[in-house]
Amino acid sequence: MSFSDEEVERYARHLVLREIGGPGQQRLKAARVLIVGAGGLGAPAALYLAAAGVGELAIVDADTVALSNLQRQVLFTAADEGRVKVEAAAERLAALNANVRVTPIAQMLTEGNARELVRGCDLVLDGTDDFATRFAVNAACVAEGVTLASGAIGRWTGQVGVFAGRPCYRCLVPEIPPDAETCAAVGVVGALAGVIGAMMALEAVKLIAGAGAPLTGRLLIYDALAAEARTVRIVADPHCPVCGG
Repeated sequence: MSFSDEEVERYARHLVLREIGGPGQQRLKAARVLIVGAGGLGAPAALYLAAAGVGELAIVDADTVALSNLQRQVLFTAADEGRVKVEAAAERLAALNANVRVTPIAQMLTEGNARELVRGCDLVLDGTDDFATRFAVNAACVAEGVTLASGAIGRWTGQVGVFAGRPCYRCLVPEIPPDAETCAAVGVVGALAGVIGAMMALEAVKLIAGAGAPLTGRLLIYDALAAEARTVRIVADPHCPVCGG
């Protein structure tokens, strides 16, 4: 897979990186990534993956842009209020990098369509804020053999994990927590979405390019108030309803 002169200049900082170089950038250009949720996490992740030269980005989200989104969803502007998120996202990403093919999917991901959406992808990024969708994405990724990078934020804390088969996300969260909170209810500092979304994009670049040690089977937890981070290993649950047995 060759690069045009414009692409060589655009990706110059990647091409001189020993861990990416020409072969890694070619893998990025050939990759198809599905981003589930064009919200606080999906927005910065999409921007960085488009900038990185991922060949095809599919973005699934049924929502429209609301004024309250703009505190953290940096993919959109005030002029986008009321627009379908994935359509506004596709327009913005095309303006950032016309070499990237963006497929907007204006629908909810459910148990019924998750496998169809995941099938054929090299990687899935899940930045949604409800556990039912997270469970559906995880189950589809396990069934289709696709690696999942999952992120979550709330208040001042964020987390990123990578799941490739076993352990899966349901090993970490077996059931929907009875005290699950939403950002709408408890709030979230806007810049935290950028931090965690960028981390998700970084893990995606590492996974696709074959660089470094991704967070596979691990969970990075970031406490923004304390400016501290720690990484814990996720143990496969032999009784997991998705990957166990």
